[in-house]
Amino acid sequence: MKQSNSPRRLIVGITGATGVVYGIRALQVLRELGIETHLVVSRAGEMTREYETQLSRRDLHELADVVYPINDVGAAIASGSFRTMGMLIAPCSVRTLAEVATGVTTSLLTRAADVVLKERRTLVMMVRETPLHAGHLRNMLSATEMGAIIHPPVPAFYTNPKSIEDIVDHSLGRALDSFGLDMPNVPRWGETPNPVEIGDFGDDKDDSAVPR
Repeated sequence: MKQSNSPRRLIVGITGATGVVYGIRALQVLRELGIETHLVVSRAGEMTREYETQLSRRDLHELADVVYPINDVGAAIASGSFRTMGMLIAPCSVRTLAEVATGVTTSLLTRAADVVLKERRTLVMMVRETPLHAGHLRNMLSATEMGAIIHPPVPAFYTNPKSIEDIVDHSLGRALDSFGLDMPNVPRWGETPNPVEIGDFGDDKDDSAVPR
């Protein structure tokens, strides 16, 4: 998807799925990268923030450049003429996934996602749910067919993470790759020193199955 003429601004949506740390960390990293952030948080997302962090509502909102009320369907990000690099939904609930997959949007968050898709911009959805039933999988397929990138925050252990922060940063860094953004200090297979040797797992020297 061509983004070269778009301003360096990104929409960030935070929903009620567990893993609000992904959205928080995204805002911090995007600020470090000089990306203007436009934040919208669902009501359930605010509840999850209270359960999972020590941040107040104000603390979270201060991490973004612009914050919109969830029901402000007249906001700038509800219009395709407002140019952005796209949208990251982190974390993404299965309800949000369902609204995007069907095009039946009920809030500014899902309206903004729908706009990103219709304008052929990048939409990355860090869907956080398990196990998945057939309806979830169909919605993932439908969203993908419309151009969304389904990007569950799946940990990578070939980086030998030493903390939860390491795991979060690697998943987030891979998600930001979709926008052409390079998150500093993210270990990359084949680009940074790999602490794990194939031979460490036995005599099988077949390295065709490389972690991603």
